[in-house]
Amino acid sequence: MDKEKYKKKRYNIVGEHSAVKLCNWTRRSLAGKGVCYKEQFYGIKSHRCLQFTPAVAWCEHKCLFCWRPTEFTQGTDMKDVKVDEPKNIIDDAIKSQRNLLMGFKGNPKTPKKMFEEALNPNQAAISLAGEPTLYPKLGELIQELHNRGFTTFLVTNGMNPEVLKNLKPLPTQLYITLVASNPKDYIKITRSIYGEKGFQRLIESLKVMKGLKTRKVLRLTLVKDYNLNNVKEYAELVKLANPDFVEAKAYMHVGSSRERLKASNMPSMEEIKTFSQELAKELGWKIVDEHAASRVCLISKEKNKKLI
Repeated sequence: MDKEKYKKKRYNIVGEHSAVKLCNWTRRSLAGKGVCYKEQFYGIKSHRCLQFTPAVAWCEHKCLFCWRPTEFTQGTDMKDVKVDEPKNIIDDAIKSQRNLLMGFKGNPKTPKKMFEEALNPNQAAISLAGEPTLYPKLGELIQELHNRGFTTFLVTNGMNPEVLKNLKPLPTQLYITLVASNPKDYIKITRSIYGEKGFQRLIESLKVMKGLKTRKVLRLTLVKDYNLNNVKEYAELVKLANPDFVEAKAYMHVGSSRERLKASNMPSMEEIKTFSQELAKELGWKIVDEHAASRVCLISKEKNKKLI
């Protein structure tokens, strides 16, 4: 892994294979400019969220919509990397986050109490870049975070169903990114190393998800002219996984994705709402919330949301 390349992209490298980056919504929250949709939907605090990854350079996908620099991705083999211990990753990630936050200390728009809380994060978004299920000590990492009083949101691409099946403990909230409703669209948008077999891996993960005893979310990252269609096909996949929530979210034309897609590929909020209404109707579910700034709708079979 070329650490210098990641540093130039403003990633703070932690140990041999992990990284931290201050989320834009953490910045906005501390500056009094709103909060992340996850705070609105699920009750976590944006200013106390630690966004990091234990496998920054390794992933099975090179998704067109990914805002990360996928040209740095090194496949799935971490065997030649010295594997860091979960405790050390978390210690160094928190230390790195604190360094990134120092600019807010003197910001008149940042309340002192909020700044002090931010220095002691209590929510971990294991989702920054790469595929976290490739880190061989993921369960131990989640356990260590829980031991420290963190809630954990794990985001996976669903390429490792056996890892999900055997993961202990489970995160507070498990996300599987549902990038397409059929193999053809899947290959086009993910550029997966597994080709069409990757879609079958995703299907297996959805089946595993159904039986897991934690809060579960399917995230649909929707790209105009690529996968903002086939509502009936998506509905069948949602039924297969039976999650607590579906997030129908627009692709955002930011970061490295601007080198692969056009601004016109970013759906409007109205297009996301229309898609969400059609999907909810197909499922017999309801749209229970929305966040216009992030262009996302929250869909659930329950009338009331379940908050942390």
